[in-house]
Amino acid sequence: MTEFRTEHDSMGDVQVPAQAYYGAQTQRAVENFPVSGWTMRPEMIHAMGLVKWACGVANRDLGKLTGTGKNPLNAVQVDAMLNAAKEVVAGRFDGEFPIDVFQTGSGTSSNMNVNEVISNRAIEQTGGNRFDMKKPIHPNDHVNMGQSTNDTFPTAIHVAVAVSIFQKLIPALSRFADVLKTKAQRWDKIIKIGRTHLADATPLRLGQEFGGFARQLELSIGRAQRALDAVLELPVGGTAVGSGINTHPEFGSRTCEALAKETGIGFVEAANHFEGNAQRDGLVECHGQLRVIATTLFNVANNIRWLGSGPRCGFYEIMLPDRQPGSSIMPGKVNPVMCESLMQVAARVIGNDQTVAFSGATGGQFQLNIMMPIMGHATLESVALMAQGTTAFIDLCALDMEANAETCEASVEQSLAMVTSLNPYIGYEKASALAKEAFKSGKTIRELCREQNILPEDQLTKALEPWSMTEPQA
Repeated sequence: MTEFRTEHDSMGDVQVPAQAYYGAQTQRAVENFPVSGWTMRPEMIHAMGLVKWACGVANRDLGKLTGTGKNPLNAVQVDAMLNAAKEVVAGRFDGEFPIDVFQTGSGTSSNMNVNEVISNRAIEQTGGNRFDMKKPIHPNDHVNMGQSTNDTFPTAIHVAVAVSIFQKLIPALSRFADVLKTKAQRWDKIIKIGRTHLADATPLRLGQEFGGFARQLELSIGRAQRALDAVLELPVGGTAVGSGINTHPEFGSRTCEALAKETGIGFVEAANHFEGNAQRDGLVECHGQLRVIATTLFNVANNIRWLGSGPRCGFYEIMLPDRQPGSSIMPGKVNPVMCESLMQVAARVIGNDQTVAFSGATGGQFQLNIMMPIMGHATLESVALMAQGTTAFIDLCALDMEANAETCEASVEQSLAMVTSLNPYIGYEKASALAKEAFKSGKTIRELCREQNILPEDQLTKALEPWSMTEPQA
């Protein structure tokens, strides 16, 4: 049975789980928002801790925490507060953030959650009783000094998203591009038939096809970097409405400097704090780039799925690794499950983009956007899903897939599109008639040309040489 303690805030007494590091305002939010069971993602919790640490560093260096204001701290208390924030960053207190994502639209509940946890942990570290009603290291006066939820919560979203893209998504995309480039080089001598509209087209090399996939991933890396760049401006320092009330003029820039140094990412203070507080256009732009990456991942996975279809009645030009039985009724059936997994990841990300775009367009009235928790959650989910889904696809599919050279090459001679290379010799109209006749008779283009003496044998051999069809000709 859960035991409780009594905490107090400006609205009165609240019953809080006895051993919780959070306090009254967090508990009120838990009770007010029993909506989804989705709590803040760990990346967001850690970023909130990092922002509080950077804000504390700025206030410490500006002399605000130990100055002549109300309830100044001593150096030991300041160090404890900063250390407590770093413990949040490290994930030590992930279980102390129980508030639902669908909460107050500014994120005030979660901001106070992290303030309360850092306050109580810092009190504990300095030998105090974290359960006392009086807080010598106060969640508002000290942990939240110079801040408002309205500038620090979106700052934490930007930091969380940028760090996740930098540390997880870009490395996964880079690795995928490298794997596809390696396959392209290995398979460059394998000729196969091309397909447009899912219909037979002229030959190409399997390496060329996979080189195209690799290029899609290279472009995705650039898009991920642009997604990161879109969230580099941080609103911190704007406080409630962008005016910077109750904060030092250098506070925002110093906090951004601390965050940039700690993460290795080029965070900067918002050029205009009224825009920085009120609108989340940068986050919308960021997720727009993520959506494009998702379309690429879907496309590449789906193409690989098609190329691996079969094994007897499909294309089966590449052989995908067997991962699990594919049917509860058909013995021996194996499905392209890793392709399907990544395609579903992409579908979710594309759906998340609608959430972020709609929230950005409709949530920002005057000096605040009130859809921030779900915007942050959706964006972080998208980054995590693509990073993890891509990594799983690489490890469990892409690395071990192999070319079926025999199947690739067998279809080339049978293709009616081979007639395309005869255009310069006999013209489009005659070539078209030849293709229709070949289809009707079941013969190959080469066989019909020989029967009808369309070209001398040496010219015919040169014109219908598959390798020459895979490159431009002078």
